[in-house]
Amino acid sequence: MSPHRKKREKEYPSSRYVKDIKSADVWSVFKIIADFVQGFDELGDLGPSVTIFGSARLDENHPYYNKAMLLSGMLAERGYNIITGGGPGIMEAANRGAYEHENIESIGLNIELSQEQQPNPYITKGRSFDYFFSRKVMLVKYSMAYVIFPGGFGTLDEMFEALTLIQTRKVWGVRLFLVGTEFYAPLIQFLRDKMLQEGMINEADMKLITLTDDIQFVIEEIEKSLVSQMETLEKEGLHDTKYYKILSSYFENRPICDRSDI
Repeated sequence: MSPHRKKREKEYPSSRYVKDIKSADVWSVFKIIADFVQGFDELGDLGPSVTIFGSARLDENHPYYNKAMLLSGMLAERGYNIITGGGPGIMEAANRGAYEHENIESIGLNIELSQEQQPNPYITKGRSFDYFFSRKVMLVKYSMAYVIFPGGFGTLDEMFEALTLIQTRKVWGVRLFLVGTEFYAPLIQFLRDKMLQEGMINEADMKLITLTDDIQFVIEEIEKSLVSQMETLEKEGLHDTKYYKILSSYFENRPICDRSDI
């Protein structure tokens, strides 16, 4: 080897993490701000939207994949935008179910990872994020309901983040559904037997979770939630706000639908 030729440093899985630590904090702040600004810009004018969470590791032959695709298609048909983490598995299924429906967005908010997480091809509006925390804000901020299918660590992280926001009323009027009664029943039992019994949470907190396999029920409850949110905004004198007008657009785009029908 030539004495003037610099030896190439070997790249390890931790290399990017170490480089981030070494980089100046101010540049990290700029990257964080960029994540938020781009997300707000892309999603700020959405109409009624539902976020669907779930495993990235299930293929199209899995029953949960097909159920997620069916649910998102039914929601999209009713005028709801669908938001996912933008990757494969349940996220792909949810985007796929919404993709063919006009006048709604099939949104994918991807995270840059070294493996596993590549954007799926069924996205009409998408963004990639450097940071999980900024991505999670976008996944929950613009949705009126969260539907959580079976998944791994990331899915559970998103589920408990959403529950914490609802419990502490940092988000308001949002429903949370767990789809997969067999999968989630042991977790619900743990919440009851340990967290509830030992006073870590109360019975009202348990009622924040709706566990079901009935996707028609999920849709009906989401529709009721939309009406309830709008009625509360009207009572509070907020019918001239941008958010109220965005929600109202849902009914304007469905002239055959009346609030009394829901």
